[in-house]
Amino acid sequence: MVKRTLHFSNPAHLSVQNNQLIVELKDDSRTKHSVPIMDLGMVVLENPQITLTTAVLEAFMSENIALVSCDKNYMPSGLFLPFDANTLQTKVMKTQVEASAPLKKQLWQQTVKAKIHNQALLLDKLNLNSQRLYVLREQVLSDDSTNCEGQAAGHYWNQLYGTDFIRSQERNTPNSQLNYGYAILRSIVARALTASGLHPSFGLFHKNQYNAFCLADDIMEPYRPFVDWIVFQMIQKEKTDELTKEQKIELLKLPQLDVNIGKMTRPLFHAVSSTTAGLNRCFSQEVRKIPYPIFE
Repeated sequence: MVKRTLHFSNPAHLSVQNNQLIVELKDDSRTKHSVPIMDLGMVVLENPQITLTTAVLEAFMSENIALVSCDKNYMPSGLFLPFDANTLQTKVMKTQVEASAPLKKQLWQQTVKAKIHNQALLLDKLNLNSQRLYVLREQVLSDDSTNCEGQAAGHYWNQLYGTDFIRSQERNTPNSQLNYGYAILRSIVARALTASGLHPSFGLFHKNQYNAFCLADDIMEPYRPFVDWIVFQMIQKEKTDELTKEQKIELLKLPQLDVNIGKMTRPLFHAVSSTTAGLNRCFSQEVRKIPYPIFE
């Protein structure tokens, strides 16, 4: 079953009753709605006047539902996840922490190659020049020591948005749309990592001591082109100077996007779980390759 994503942009009170999430709107109508807790995969809170009970947090944790809070600029800024979403949490995390440096470098090489490959396929879909990316994909070394990822990014963004485009955290189009989509993707990946018993802080490549989601930032890389594709279509359809409510709603459909992984077509929400489960098996040296999706 594909899990649902709920997005709250208006004042509301959230509570739990009989395994249902009860949503009471904070307006004159005081209208109430209910949603089965087990149907949810992610909940995004965008309004500062949203309140919720401790029982809601407990229910979300028991079902491994990612709770995302937004800042004053309505951008995802916080993520609430369970400590023990996997029954073998300690064993799995011990294997993760003790993984050798050569193994992590080789897994990062796989990740960068998969990302560049998907970027190339996206350019192919748009009839843009992708040849440089195919060449770089074959040149990726262990730990991407020659920074093929960065070289590929320069060509990729120039092809999509022109040589004047600078990828940044600025609140302009298309950066604002990309940042929102990546934040949603990051939450999906972090949730899947915890469900697989892995700790999202201990990365393969990313090692910033101030970043609590280094591993999520690693594993989401090959999935980024799916966000890029959604955003590119948005920009072509509607020229806007800022992120709109309609665009947020479209980006929140990301978990339901069909992707090809392991010769199967699955919703991205479930594909990410396949990727993190595969990463777990790589750490335990049961397999040698992380299953990543192919952009088609």
